[in-house]
Amino acid sequence: MMPPQVLVVEDAAANMKLAVLLLGKAGYSVLQADNAMDGIALAREHQPDLILMDIQLPGMDGLTATRLLKENEATRHIKVIALTAFAMKGDEEKMIAAGCDGYIAKPIQYRNFLAQVEKILGRLGGGKETP
Repeated sequence: MMPPQVLVVEDAAANMKLAVLLLGKAGYSVLQADNAMDGIALAREHQPDLILMDIQLPGMDGLTATRLLKENEATRHIKVIALTAFAMKGDEEKMIAAGCDGYIAKPIQYRNFLAQVEKILGRLGGGKETP
């Protein structure tokens, strides 16, 4: 059986490196994009199980990209977790309202990061449900 595939859309090299390292060590197959348009193209082509979407991206922002993915019949089913430095009161609600299925604040704390990924994938039956 193939490992769950996660697409990371992140423009900061250090954050991308950390996310890819953590996901790889946890046994996930990882795709990478450093902007929203490439992320959308990869999502359409590869149909990953999950997308980790940075919100502050060059050009199109991550919430706009998420809305486009959720409006498209071919990518609507893909789970999206917002990956963002926006951690103010009300920000999580904004991300969920835009179509995100979850929310991870930066800087990434690896236990919480992997727990969130497993929680969202667990709903798909793709990963293990964490207690």
